[in-house]
Amino acid sequence: MSGKSILLVEDNPDDVALTLRALKKNNIANEVIVARDGEEALEYLTATGKYAGRPAADLPQIVLLDLKLPKVGGLEVLRAMRADPHTRLLPVVVLTSSSEEGDVIASYDLGANSYIRKPVDFNQFQEAVRQLGLYWLVLNQTAPVNH
Repeated sequence: MSGKSILLVEDNPDDVALTLRALKKNNIANEVIVARDGEEALEYLTATGKYAGRPAADLPQIVLLDLKLPKVGGLEVLRAMRADPHTRLLPVVVLTSSSEEGDVIASYDLGANSYIRKPVDFNQFQEAVRQLGLYWLVLNQTAPVNH
């Protein structure tokens, strides 16, 4: 399943379950790797720490990134990803409950591909995930790994 996985960076177990449920209800069967904080996300992407030995070239197709994370915040994760030649072109969708204008601006300044505020209503969230999956996993043409 190389290159077809989704990295979900989310510390809230309820939001993880909600996202996984929405993906499943929309028949998005891609493998989902869940990182519970920013440090774990960076370890996964760089194949270090607890992910040492994982093929570093096997990157997810998309990163769904929350902003409010323990250890390393979402904006810092995004900054580190864009500074690393290995992950700088990886599509990142900020998926967060924050509607603060500063977070939106900072996310795009740091190279986010999209910013989606999590709807509170499950049906709205499910529809957002359906559209996200259709675009980012089916329609979007990703950059080649060896850029």
